Amino acid sequence: MNYEKIIKAFELKKKNQPSSLLKSAVLVPIISVKDELHVLFEVRSHQLKSQPGEICFPGGKVENNETLQESALRETVEELNISINNIQVVGKLDPVITLFDMIIYPYCGIIHDINLEDISYNTKEVASIFTVPLKELLQQKPLVHKVKMNTSPDENFPFHLVQQGTKYHWRVSDYYVYFYQYQHYVIWGITAKILYHFLEIIRA
Repeated sequence: MNYEKIIKAFELKKKNQPSSLLKSAVLVPIISVKDELHVLFEVRSHQLKSQPGEICFPGGKVENNETLQESALRETVEELNISINNIQVVGKLDPVITLFDMIIYPYCGIIHDINLEDISYNTKEVASIFTVPLKELLQQKPLVHKVKMNTSPDENFPFHLVQQGTKYHWRVSDYYVYFYQYQHYVIWGITAKILYHFLEIIRA
């Protein structure tokens, strides 16, 4: 091993970006409803194995042959059954790392030249769609609660390799969970965290 090999390894990493984290990309869609800006949400199909019936943004797993933005657009097109020409990407938000070894890359996009009632979404993935007026979300202060994250070593953990052994002080961290409510809908979890970041951006 030498300096050149280390430099080359990082050059390859930059190109291939291997990662143990699963990568997903989502779109925060903005659509005009009766001349008022709304944020569009999906309710996931109840037939899906993962998070059935939960509220989310369009998005999904990043494929190997596409960029993050391309993934967000492809998933949005597939789930909402709209043309890519109807979507104007206006920017990206900060990535969100979940507690389950996944990193989510959110983008914001404007849905042009299509009415909400004309969107014929993919029922295999989407149970329904709904929108919330942007001004309503900007006025709303989200409910925020903390989840305590405890580190718990397994029964075979090699305490003899750790300073202080079994008396080592494992940290407890706070994970903040956001909740937005509109009519009978409750938007929470990762979707609410992305929504919170989006609202902070446009407030600024």
